[in-house]
Amino acid sequence: MTVEGGNKSGNLSHASELVQKAAAEADLVVLPEAMDLGWTHPSARTEASSIPDGDTCLLLRTLARENGITLCSGLVERDGEKVFNSAVIINRHGKVLLVHRKLNELEIGHEYYDQGDRLGVCHTELGTFGLMICADGFAKDHVISRSLGYMGAEFILSPSSWAVDEDHDNEREPYGDTWRQCYIPVAKEFGIWFVGVSNVGPITGGPWKGRKCIGCSLVIDPQGDEILQGPYGVHAETILYVDVETPRRPARGSGS
Repeated sequence: MTVEGGNKSGNLSHASELVQKAAAEADLVVLPEAMDLGWTHPSARTEASSIPDGDTCLLLRTLARENGITLCSGLVERDGEKVFNSAVIINRHGKVLLVHRKLNELEIGHEYYDQGDRLGVCHTELGTFGLMICADGFAKDHVISRSLGYMGAEFILSPSSWAVDEDHDNEREPYGDTWRQCYIPVAKEFGIWFVGVSNVGPITGGPWKGRKCIGCSLVIDPQGDEILQGPYGVHAETILYVDVETPRRPARGSGS
């Protein structure tokens, strides 16, 4: 999804269009990190809204209910004086099942977001979902994703905002190995699906102004095989579809 920094109304309208289109063929739809305001955009401190009844979350709940889907999205959350880089999973009845506040935020994000302090999973008719956000995936020793594995996650969803320098040459340095190295070992160890979904578009404010978000959304299966990688590019918006099924988890400690 193309995300425009600070353009909440435009981003929410565009997300509605994409979700409605995707829902014609999908049971689960995943949107990127900070979908409403853009990652590290200065508007976070003034335009963030609450969960579950702020404008962004209310729209997501309505989209899930009206389209009969499970919906996951990143959003910027206000809770009193604090602002979090958060993500939600919402069931097809419009109920928020899980809220995650990013734990392993990059240092440049500390100016805009407070730190989360917990992890959780949610049980749905589609399976058991764990939720993390972008750089949570490369916390030391994969501690966040591995913790979700120990908590019983069968699928880990990761709304993301993958950005590169403006002059990045994807033919010389193909994007994606950072996330393969994060996802594949844990997928194989726990028998988990990983779904990392990034936005596209230029970063127009904040410390990374001038960089570009380039998609490359990634799906890894429980055997550690790459099932799908999205296209690369600042204008590479697209809806990607993949068939998944609840995995048969390996026995812990069996060495399988």
